[in-house]
Amino acid sequence: MLAPPLVALGLPVVWLTGDSTAAFSFRYSGDRREMVVDAVGSPWTAEDIGGLQRVRWVHVGALASSDFPAETLAELARGRVVSFDGQGLVRPARTGPLELAVDADLDALRHVSILKLAEEEARVLLGEPDEAALRSLGVPEVVVTLGSRGSLVLADGRLAHVPGQPVGGPVDPTGAGDAFSAAYLVARSSGHAPAAAARRATALVTGLLAHRVR
Repeated sequence: MLAPPLVALGLPVVWLTGDSTAAFSFRYSGDRREMVVDAVGSPWTAEDIGGLQRVRWVHVGALASSDFPAETLAELARGRVVSFDGQGLVRPARTGPLELAVDADLDALRHVSILKLAEEEARVLLGEPDEAALRSLGVPEVVVTLGSRGSLVLADGRLAHVPGQPVGGPVDPTGAGDAFSAAYLVARSSGHAPAAAARRATALVTGLLAHRVR
């Protein structure tokens, strides 16, 4: 169901199988998500990324702390810009109701160029996500999404706040964070500066959510 539509768009697709597939269920109350992990997926190995020889920018969409071991991230970072979804730092690799906790080797962040965190992930990882705390992660570029309040962007030695855009009603925000990450990375890889990329990503996500107003 997934691969043929991507191939039809003209995208090169490498399909890999695993011993298990991540599965989860969730519901929203405003910006707050309640999630249950039904299954944990197989970890990615260095051998799994063999189809990325000509790729320069990579987004790592980890769903649990076990998805991308440090050695896999190290291999991904060879000659590439690696964007990492911070949920892979605070989602323990176990089933049941999701309770965020720091459950990853933070030293692996040395292989990451861009770290994207949701606000709740940033607070679990750092407490208050202020400039000093975000700098302490040692990642050159950190983006913290704040839901309807926009985002924080730490890059080029400074912290900027990018305001959100009103949608005009209650929405289903499922996938908004993933859409933001994809749009941000497309903008950055196209030459836009970090704050400008966040503004473009915000505009795209706002447009998507506007179609879901209940």
